This record gives sequence, structure tokens and C-alpha cells, in this order.
Amino acid sequence: MNQTALTLPPRAARPRTTGLTMVIDGGIPPRYFADLIALGGEYIDFVKFGWGTSVITSCLEEKVSVLDERGISFYFGGTLMEKFVLQGRLDDYRRFCARFGCTHVEVSNGTIDISNTEKAGYIRKLATDFTVVSEVGFKDSDRSQQLPPSAWVECINEDLEAGASLVTMEARESGKSGICRPDGELRFGLVEDVMHSGVSGDVLLWEAPNTALQTYLISRLGSDVNLGNVPADGVIGLETLRLGLRSDTLTVFE
Repeated sequence: MNQTALTLPPRAARPRTTGLTMVIDGGIPPRYFADLIALGGEYIDFVKFGWGTSVITSCLEEKVSVLDERGISFYFGGTLMEKFVLQGRLDDYRRFCARFGCTHVEVSNGTIDISNTEKAGYIRKLATDFTVVSEVGFKDSDRSQQLPPSAWVECINEDLEAGASLVTMEARESGKSGICRPDGELRFGLVEDVMHSGVSGDVLLWEAPNTALQTYLISRLGSDVNLGNVPADGVIGLETLRLGLRSDTLTVFE
């Protein structure tokens, strides 16, 4: 909330449809988790319990309760969904998500060898009970680099047609795959091709786990770009980037 006379980019309050921030939890201690949500909750739209951490997190219900009290949505990592699919247990995955009161699920094919069309089939099946967040791109950086921008666009559109409400652009929590090269450099041409493809930026969630990626995407696509895989202790820092209150974006919105 702007408590000064400064002119800052407008930011909608939750529930937002643009300028979304998805935080990733890879195993944060519960009290620290609660503190971080208390500190930056108004700026967080989703928490993703990364990959398969939800299966072995004994305090998961406690964490979910913290999010419920703040009205923050959550979902489990797409890699967990892929594990269930690999074992032919999609219905068990559906029940697992329902057990914790998930309203959202992530559907991906970042690790297992299934086509995007097959992934879209899982989106259709799960969209009857959940709001689906899909993911395009692979965990393996070499495999992702071999996916041309035109194929990214085709996958995005196929996911949306299948019922996905939001499509995540893979970068991993390392920022070294998917939309990024193995050295962490953003694939600038890919970003441009996707943004000029006719796909609405409102339905894209760009994974941006570090300040450099966040800065570029905010500077190029605006303060209301949807960003994900944000470290839980980096939410306040990200919001200052969105508002031009950090050196990296200080002059961008003037």
C-alpha cells in the first residue's frame, strides 16, 4: 500500500487477475513460513509446495491453515502429479489434492516422457474438479532449448484450449532451464516470440526465481507481469521491483 506522495505503478489488491506472484516452498520451517506469510501475504497470490515436498511435509496441514486464514491459494508441484501419472494413479492424485482442500492443481510434463497433447488430456480430466495451472517447458535444460518458440506457443494454446486457466513458463527454482539457458541467461527471443504470438500476457506465469529475471520481465512486460517460483523471503523485494522502489527498476516507470 502506497503511504507516500510518490507516484507509483497501480497495483490491484487480492484477488488479482494480473500482477500475480507465486511463491515456491521447497521445505520452509512452519514458524518461518507463517512469519513470511504474515510479512508479505498481501502480495502473494499462490504458494506452490514444490515438486513432491507435500508428500513428506508433516506440517502441511498447518501451513495450509496459515494460507487459508490469509485467503491465499496453493497447489502442489507438477512433478508430483507426474509421479502419480507415471504409476497410473491419477485418481489417487485427485483424492490427495482434495484431502488438503486444493482448489488448484498444476499439470506438467517437465520430466516424464509424454506429449503435450497427452498432458492436455490430463488437464481436461482435472479441470472438472480443479482450476488448472499448466506448465510448458522441461526440467532438462538441453531438452528445453531444443523446443523452438513456435512449439512453446503451440503448447500454450493447446493447454488453454484444454481448460488451463494459467500457463507457467518453466525456469525451475534454479533459473537455469526452460525459458533460461543452462548458464541462467534468459532466452530473450523466446520471450519476444511468445509475447508477439497473440497469447494474452494475462494467462502466462513466468517463473523468475532471481532478481535478474524479475527485473528484466518487469522492465519489458510491465509491473503487472505474472511471476512465479519467487522465494518466500523475496516477496517484499519483488514488490519493490514492481513499484520502481529498487535501483534495478527505479527509472523504468518514470
